[in-house]
Amino acid sequence: MLPAELIRKKRDGGTLDDAEIRAFIAGVTDGTLPDYQQAAMLMAIFFRGLDARELATWADAMTRSGDVINTARVKRPKIDKHSTGGVGDKISIPLAPAVAACGVAVPMVSGRGLGHTGGTLDKLESIPGFRVDLPVEKFAELVDKLGVCLIGQTARIAPADKRLYALRDVTATVESIPLITASILSKKLAEDIDGLVLDVKAGSGAFLPAPKDAQNLARSMVDVCRRMKTRIVAIITDMEQPLGCAIGNALEIRECIAFLNGEAPEDLETVSFALAAQMIRLGGHAKSTREATRMAYEAVSKGAAAEKFRQIIRAHGGDDRVMDNPDLLPQSAFIEEFRSRSPGFVTRCDAKLMGLASNALGAGRHRVDDMIDPAVGILLLKKTGDRVDRGDVLCRIHWNNRERLKKALPMIEQAYEIKPRRRVARPLIHAVLEG
Repeated sequence: MLPAELIRKKRDGGTLDDAEIRAFIAGVTDGTLPDYQQAAMLMAIFFRGLDARELATWADAMTRSGDVINTARVKRPKIDKHSTGGVGDKISIPLAPAVAACGVAVPMVSGRGLGHTGGTLDKLESIPGFRVDLPVEKFAELVDKLGVCLIGQTARIAPADKRLYALRDVTATVESIPLITASILSKKLAEDIDGLVLDVKAGSGAFLPAPKDAQNLARSMVDVCRRMKTRIVAIITDMEQPLGCAIGNALEIRECIAFLNGEAPEDLETVSFALAAQMIRLGGHAKSTREATRMAYEAVSKGAAAEKFRQIIRAHGGDDRVMDNPDLLPQSAFIEEFRSRSPGFVTRCDAKLMGLASNALGAGRHRVDDMIDPAVGILLLKKTGDRVDRGDVLCRIHWNNRERLKKALPMIEQAYEIKPRRRVARPLIHAVLEG
C-alpha cells in the first residue's frame, strides 16, 4: 500500500497491520518517506491513536530500526529505569550505582534536558572529564564489568525515533500517549533488557501534569511491555514541586554525592529507594519489595553505592576526586539569596516555574543545540509545608550572568506561595502498576 493510503487508513480510524507498520518505519529509517508524509501520519495517530497490537508493533519496529545492543555476555539480570522527566529529578544518578551494588545490571541510555526539565547526561557531564558518548561496544563492556553504564542515545540506537521525535516537536504531536510510549520503549528495549522500572511524573513540573494522563501513559507502557514479554513496573510519582533541593547540573551532582554518602532530602530518598527496590525485585535479587528496599539502603549506608559511582566516574573518563571534594565541580561566580516577604507556611513551590527559572539562569536549553552553564541553578532551602518567618531565605540562586538573573527572579517569586495555614502535602507516590 502506498504511504498516502496508509495515512488515509489511519486518518479514517482504520487499523494498520504489522507489515504496513514495519514498512512505514523502514521508510522513516532509510529516508525514502518525505517529512510531510511522516508528519501526516503522526497527526493521524495523534487523533486516532494506535490499538495495543499496533502500538506493540510500532514500538518493536522502531527498536529494530537500529542496533539492539548485544549484552549476551552480561550474566546478571539487566533492569533499566526511565523517568518521564521533571525538575530536580536526578534519581538515575544515585539509583544506578545503588542497584548495581546489589547485583542487578543497569544498562542505562539517558537523555538531555529540554524545556523546563533537566537531563541526566547534562548533569553527568558537569563532572570534569565525564564522557557520555561512549560507543555501544564500550557500553556493553562496562555493563558486564561494572554492572552499570550510562550513555546517551547514539545514531545507531533507534534512529527512527530520533527522526520522528524531531518532527513531533515541530508538529504539535508530542503529547500523544501512543507516540510517547513507542519513543520511550524503542530506546529502552534496544538495550536488550530483562525488565524496566518506569517513573511517570504527575504535577506542574511533569511532561504530562494531569494525574489522569500520567496514569494513561503508565498503563500504555505496561500493556505494551506485557505484549513484548518484558517485565515492567510503573510508579506514578509527584512532580508538583522540585524533587530534592538542588536544581541545576553541578548542584544536582553535589546532591547525588551527598545522597550516596548518606545525606539526602527525604523526598529524594523516598522516591529513589522505591524505584531501586522495584529494580532489585524485578532482577530476582529479592523476593519482596521490603527486602529489596533494605538491600538498597544497605548499599548506600555501607558505602558500596558510593564506591560503585566512583568506579562509574573513572570508567567514563571523569575525575572521581569529586566524590571526596565536590568543590571540584563547576561553581557559579555569584550566589543571590531569595527571602520571604511574609511569615507563614510555604503552600506552593511550583516545579515548572522553578525549572523555567533555572533554565533562564543558563542551566537548561530550549533547543537541542543550546549551550548550558553547568554551574548555575537554584538550591531550595524551603519547600511546601515548611514554616517561614519574614526575611527567611527560601532559596539560593547560583548565577553567572546578571541579565539572566533578572529573567529568573520573577519566575522564582511567582513559584513560591506563602499562606497563614499549612497545606496538606501531596503524596510522593500516587500509584504502582505492574505488568
